[in-house]
Amino acid sequence: MNPTAFAFIAVIIGGALTALQGPTNARLASATGSAVNAALISFAVGTVALLMLAAVLQTRVDMAATRALPAYAWLGGLYGAVFVVASAYAVPKLGVATTIVLMVAGQMLVSLVLDHFGAMGVPRQPISPLRVLGVAMLIGGVLLVRRG
Repeated sequence: MNPTAFAFIAVIIGGALTALQGPTNARLASATGSAVNAALISFAVGTVALLMLAAVLQTRVDMAATRALPAYAWLGGLYGAVFVVASAYAVPKLGVATTIVLMVAGQMLVSLVLDHFGAMGVPRQPISPLRVLGVAMLIGGVLLVRRG
């Protein structure tokens, strides 16, 4: 399969599962008494799944390469933890659609800045009026989803 097509499919599936993650973790938070507890259980299950996938794929960690990484490269799990806790907390209060749209709006705003400056090793793509308009339309969508 074409790597670009595979990436599109992977991202669509990942996005679809992200929509399921909020209500799943909200239910877990309700049962465990805390969004933090829900995130802890969610990450434990995810860790087990990743360990099994790594074993099946027989992946190996390049320790020399990991030692050369910048400090921010180790923070992905922290970002994910904040995402999971925030969604578990917000879904019962805002609903799934509003929570997801707000998260996407936040992602788009930060993405524009990262792209513009080429931060964290991403290819530089300057902010343009069309890109800003796209994010503005997304934020408008947040308002429409919330009021609808």
